[in-house]
Order: sequence, then C-alpha cells, then structure tokens
Amino acid sequence: MKKRAWLTLGAVVLGGGGVVSYAVASPSSGQGAVGQAKRPVKVYDLSLKGGASGRRELPRTETKQFSMLGVSWTGAKARLHGTAQVRTRSVETGEWTAWKDLEADVDPLQDPEAGADARGASEPLWVGPSDGVQVQVVHKDGSTSTGLPKGLQVNLVDPGVATAAEQKAPAPAAFVAEESPSATPSATTSTPTAPPSTVPEPSITSRADWGADESLSPDPSEYNADVKAVFVHHTDGTNDYSCADSAAIVRGIYAYHTQTNGWNDIGYNFLVDKCGTIFEGRKGGVDLPVLGAHTYGWNRESAGIAVLGDYTTTGASNAALESVARIAAWKLGQYDADPATTVQLKAGATQTNYFGTSFTSGSSYTFNRISGHRDGYNTQCPGSSLYDQLPTVRAWASGPVQGLKLTSLSGAGLSGSTYYTKGAITAKWSTTTPGSLISRFELLVDGQVAASASGTSTSVGATLAAGSHTVAVRAVHQSGKTTTTAAVKVVTDTTAPTFSTAPRLSLRTGTVNTTAVPVTLGWKAADSQALKSVSLLTPTTATFGPTTTSSQRTAKSGTASTWSMKAYDYAGNTRTSSPSFTPVILQETSATKSGTWTSRSSTSYLGGKSYSSSSKGASLSWTFTGRSASWVVSRASSSGQAYVYVDGVKVSTVDLKSSTTAYRQAIWTKTWSSSAKHTVKIVVVATSGRPTITTDGLVYVK
Repeated sequence: MKKRAWLTLGAVVLGGGGVVSYAVASPSSGQGAVGQAKRPVKVYDLSLKGGASGRRELPRTETKQFSMLGVSWTGAKARLHGTAQVRTRSVETGEWTAWKDLEADVDPLQDPEAGADARGASEPLWVGPSDGVQVQVVHKDGSTSTGLPKGLQVNLVDPGVATAAEQKAPAPAAFVAEESPSATPSATTSTPTAPPSTVPEPSITSRADWGADESLSPDPSEYNADVKAVFVHHTDGTNDYSCADSAAIVRGIYAYHTQTNGWNDIGYNFLVDKCGTIFEGRKGGVDLPVLGAHTYGWNRESAGIAVLGDYTTTGASNAALESVARIAAWKLGQYDADPATTVQLKAGATQTNYFGTSFTSGSSYTFNRISGHRDGYNTQCPGSSLYDQLPTVRAWASGPVQGLKLTSLSGAGLSGSTYYTKGAITAKWSTTTPGSLISRFELLVDGQVAASASGTSTSVGATLAAGSHTVAVRAVHQSGKTTTTAAVKVVTDTTAPTFSTAPRLSLRTGTVNTTAVPVTLGWKAADSQALKSVSLLTPTTATFGPTTTSSQRTAKSGTASTWSMKAYDYAGNTRTSSPSFTPVILQETSATKSGTWTSRSSTSYLGGKSYSSSSKGASLSWTFTGRSASWVVSRASSSGQAYVYVDGVKVSTVDLKSSTTAYRQAIWTKTWSSSAKHTVKIVVVATSGRPTITTDGLVYVK
C-alpha cells in the first residue's frame, strides 16, 4: 500500500475523552453541482477545540459545501471503541437531520509497511449538499466514550463536478483497506493479458465517465494471477439517494479512500447503484485481475463489488442484484469459474469472520464463488438483507434460468390439457432470472427449434402444421445452461364445427301474447376435435356451453325472424346456421266450428275475444302448414276438459281446471320433425260439474 500525503485544508481534531461534537455552518456555501462549471473534488479536515466541562467542540464556523463525511484517526491499526454518530444540515432546506451511525468496524490494512501516516477511518456517509455537521462518539450502551484514538478528525468531502452534465449513478460508499504487494508474491505491477469470458461483458461506466481525478492515484496498478471469487459489499449509509448523484458519490468515495484513508486508490473493483448502473472502481482495467482493497485477508484471489447503500434491514433492488450477478459472472467467466460453485482461497491474514470461523494465514478455506464480505471478515457487511439475497445472485449468475413458465399460448384454445389451434400460435412465458442474463429463448415444436427470441423477449410466434404436436419453451442462460418448460399438447385443426341439428323453434307451454310467443330454441352442434361454445347472434344474443342443446325463449308473432347461431371450436374455427321462423296466431274465429259456442269479449283474451262452450261434442278445428302447434286457452277452477285430435287421431285429453284464473295459456303443444299440413281439433268433454271450456286460439310455427 502506497502511503499518501494528508490533504489538510482546515482542521477539527476530535481528541480527548467525553462526547466529541462539532458544528459547522456556512450561510452562503454555494449552489449544488447542477449548472456549475467543472470543479475538482476536495477533502476538508476539521479539528475540534476544547470547551467547557471537558467537552471538545467547535463554535459555528463557516466551511465549504460538502456532500460526504467520515471520521478518521491516527494509526490504521487503531480501533474506534464506540459508535461515531453524525448529523448534518441540508443546504437546500436548512434543516438538521437525525443522528446517524457511522460504520467504524472497517477492515484493517494488511500492509505492515504502510507507515505511520496510514489512518484508520469510518466508512464514508453520503449526506447530500450540506453546510453544517455535528459529531459524537458514544458507547453502545449510550454512555460517553472515553479513550478515543489520537488525531481524531472529521473529514468532509466535496465530490466536485466532473462536467456540468454529469449527474448520474449510485450512492454513498465506504471501503476496506488494501493489501500490500510486498506481502504476497502473487501480485504484480506488470499488466497481464485479459482472458476472454464465457459470458458477455455488461455495460460499465468508466473512471473517466464518472470523473475520476487520476492525480489522486498516481501509483501503477497491481494485479493478481486470477479471480477465483467475488466478495459482495454494501457501502453503508443512506439508500435515499438519487441515481443522478451516483457518479458524484463514487467520486466522493474515491477521494475519501485516497485522501482520508491514505489508500492508493478506491478500494472496490466495481460499484453498483440501486438503479443497476455499474461503475469501474479501482483502476487497471475492468477486464484484468486488479488487486483491490475490499476484503481483509482475501484480496489476492478475488474481486470486490459494492452496492451503494445500507442493506442491513432492506434488500437491494432487483436492478442492483442483476448487475452484481452480471459483473460477477463475467469476471468469474474469464477464469472458467461457475458462480454457483465453491473454491479454496488461501488466507492472507489470521482472523475470525462474522460467523466465528477462524482463519490462519497461509491456510486454504472453502468459499462460495460469490461470497459476502462477512464470510471473510468480522463485519456485518454486506448487511443481513443483501447477504440473504446472495443465493439469488449466484443462481442468476450461474444459470440455468430460474422460474421459467409457459404462461399462455395465444392463437390456441385450451380444452382439458390440450390446446387447439388453426395453425398460428404465440407462446408467452415468464422467468425470475432477468433477461440481461439470458442468451435466448427457443420455441420447441416436437422437440425441434421452430422459432427463437432474444433473452429479454417474453413471447415468440410460430405456425404449426396440421396434426398433433408437443410445444415447449427452452431458455438458454448466458452460461449456456438450459431449462425447458413441460411440453404441452397442441392440435392443429382447420375443420369447422357442424350443426348436426340446425337451429329450430318449437312452441312450448306458457303465457302467450301477440308480441311474445313462448318457444324453445333447439340445436345440436359438434366438432371433429373439441367444440367450445355456441352463440345465438339474432334476434337476440346468448352464449351456451358445448353440451347445451336448447334454450327457452320468446318469439314475436306474425313476424319472420332469423335465428342465427354460431358454433366455435377451441382452434377458432366457426360454423354459422341462420334459419328463419314465423309464429302465427290463429284466432278462434278462424276455426271450423261444430256445436254451440259463445263469443266472449275481454282485454285478457288474445285479440280481445274468445269462444266458450259447455256442449258435449262441440268442436273447433284449425288446419295449417307448419312444424309446431300449441292450443291457447283460459283456465279457472270451473274449467272442464277437452279432447285433442291431430290429423283425425285423438292424442290427448286436456284438463283446463286451475286453482287460479289464467288467460292466454298455451296448455298443449305438438312438434313435428319437419313442416307439413296438419289439422288440430278440440272437442268439449262436458265434464260433470264443470263442463265449460274457453279457447283463445291456436299458434303454429311456419
């Protein structure tokens, strides 16, 4: 680790014991980065003066605007016993924030030659444009911390402005100290060759694009032999940042690591913001095994990826996880390493990790290819929530594609477990693996690729030949691993349904009006494969299931109506049948009479009149050409019986007696298979005690 000169632009040394606090205020600290000309990054170090009652404090003092801060002290091996807490004042609102903890349990330097100028430091905290700060250090039990390390300072970082237009990227970052190339001979300053990867390289924002001031890191890059594993970190601090500020945040972390920690570069190899933007971290080439400073004891064989934010209780966004998976898969793929596997890493330091596992320098231990910072060092990083998401990252990075489901087949209808189509189908699917990690999708018809689509697609179409097929979707991960949905049966059917019995009207019992005659609509439809439904299109609309063959309706008397029906199969083939029928009311006056009949008038009768008779043997007969007929009568408790003859043959004895009086009742019906000439005759029985019958006429369908 190359030692760095300390940049001191003004000072606050937090020394001595007790609560250490300080406040800075700037009534005119300037405007934000937007609209400003290019401005270099700056680090301001401020010292604390002694105050009353043993307190160390700083009266309100003007200072330059800052957006990131941390606490540092003399001696990289010294630890800060207690919790460093800060609160800041916003330039925009003038309001003070609540107290926030600084993560001070940072990995120590591994370079014993680092020198006395190397400093210990908390992780930096992104606070946004601010002009005031207070700091205190307390024990975990809330009491005032004593025995603070020497040279305690508050370090304020102005990330500057790289260009007026540059307002993109992640959030606050914090890092771990670096290993020394002199400690292990595996690192070298000579530039190795970049091996090709087994998976595509994701888009990476370069150091030039995020505005790195390369003068802060003049030393040559150092390289490992390879990358055997990736350690995932979080930078701690706030998650409430705009991704437009990410480049500024990375610049701030870079300045903090070099100017405050005294490192020779930013610690991480890559940084990822919550929107999924990937940033180049430590210089030396994103495609090379650059020696980083991120995981104490394990930097020699690994790369470090930090997600901007605090993921102790909140999980990282899917966009961030996706980018971590992509960069990890790409780096490991350069060395033919499967992200889902484990690997032996040689410890570069004797220590204990977060889980209590002890490591001895020089010995080898098993790690996941994608591990968390806490797996190698005693820290909560990358936060419990992000740590719990690492299995998802490994699965996404390694493949095969997770959660592949065939969600639908449009252009095909499902009946039972079989789909039916006329030929053209569109398969739709979903996955839990992001599309950026998927090479392509393939539509398999009878086991062969019939169509393909990009990894970000969610559907593809194909046309199937006549006959029965199997259809499945195969997803090809960028690693080459595949997963395939269960095959479904799809039958190509181009034959339309049939009406084995065309739609027809039959008269039924019920109340008859001149505008509404009760009828039954009957039909039978069939299909060579699978009938789906039958719809009535005119004179009204209705839809019926495939097994329904009749429906009770009403029809207008004296008017020819087209009863159009359409049969559908599951493939989408259709057949229409549209016969026409006319119900006709024959009044009693149109009948041939015998015997004695009396005419009665009432608005309750059809046409306002009816015939009544109690004479035994009196008869009325109607002759018509049609396929269905119904006799319409009035009914009461005193009504008697009548015989019904059809074409000279007695077919029924009808009793008109009813406990309630009812008019215009179709009490008897008869339907034939086809239209023909028929005669219906009714004869009075003259039932004892109730001989009278009252007839309203006859209805037939032609």
